[in-house]
Amino acid sequence: MNEKPVLSLDGQAQSAGGTTQSPLAIVTSGARRVREVLGRVIVGQNEAINLALITLLAGGHALIEGVPGVGKTLLVKALARAVAGDFQRIQFTPDLMPADVTGTSVFDLRTQEFRLVRGPIFTNFLLADEINRAPAKTQSALLEAMQERQVTIDRQTCALSPVFVVFATQNPIEHQGTYPLPEAQKDRFLVKIRMDYPAAEDENELARLVAGGDAPERRLDEELRVPVLQPGELEQLRAATAQVRVGDAISGYIVSLARQTRQHAAVWVGAGPRATLALLTASRALAILEERDFVAPEDVKTLAAPVLEHRMLLRPEFEMEGVTIREVINAVLESVEVPR
Repeated sequence: MNEKPVLSLDGQAQSAGGTTQSPLAIVTSGARRVREVLGRVIVGQNEAINLALITLLAGGHALIEGVPGVGKTLLVKALARAVAGDFQRIQFTPDLMPADVTGTSVFDLRTQEFRLVRGPIFTNFLLADEINRAPAKTQSALLEAMQERQVTIDRQTCALSPVFVVFATQNPIEHQGTYPLPEAQKDRFLVKIRMDYPAAEDENELARLVAGGDAPERRLDEELRVPVLQPGELEQLRAATAQVRVGDAISGYIVSLARQTRQHAAVWVGAGPRATLALLTASRALAILEERDFVAPEDVKTLAAPVLEHRMLLRPEFEMEGVTIREVINAVLESVEVPR
């Protein structure tokens, strides 16, 4: 049986035998174990797995975009099980009301008093499935929860769990009967995770597994019968991620990238200050996954598109010419000098 390290008062980790480990060693070990298990459950989506882990370590939320059947729901469910988190799924539809998300007060005839019935938002991992199918009024029910980690129901404010992560999915090709996400809400998502079709070899591997009776859902039950991490360990991972060093040159590089998006000729609305902070926070988490205690320029460049893409709007004339936001972000990356 593997012994789990515990933190001493000075912030160092000690095993039961007294061996001292650094906080970085704890994070890389825990994150590596989670990533390995998720990789065995979800075939051919390594980038999505990394971005989901970055979201979790950074304490943010993620917008997942992909066609049906690529494993969006499976990814979130597997991540929740890996860290012993509660999981709730809401299917967003045009008739979904805010109270269906947050909960409401009902009158109890037995006690002759109103009592609070909590909605599915009171969980650790909330999957808002096809979020763009609900109107803005219902989508906005998530805003306070995502930003403040609390919910107000009938003038009563209720705190959410410290580990509260929203993964919202949307279909990029089906727009009939959908409502675009408000810009203020999109800005609350730390990253946008694109889940594309798997490569040919990955899809062949998936077909072989299913043919042999080893479907991903079965692997989920087998691999994650016992959580990889406990809630207390996750808190330690997040605390250590927040201690990753960000040099002045790197922070200046991040600011320059965000400001340059506002000056590009094709951009109508560029990345705001929240995007700057999101890129910095996400880069810390990526550094942890790369087993480093400092942020490197490569971390920032890798995460520039996932962090900035959903926060930017192009001018209509450039959209008509076929210019994409990712092309603009790549141009910005090329125009800003990389610190050495």
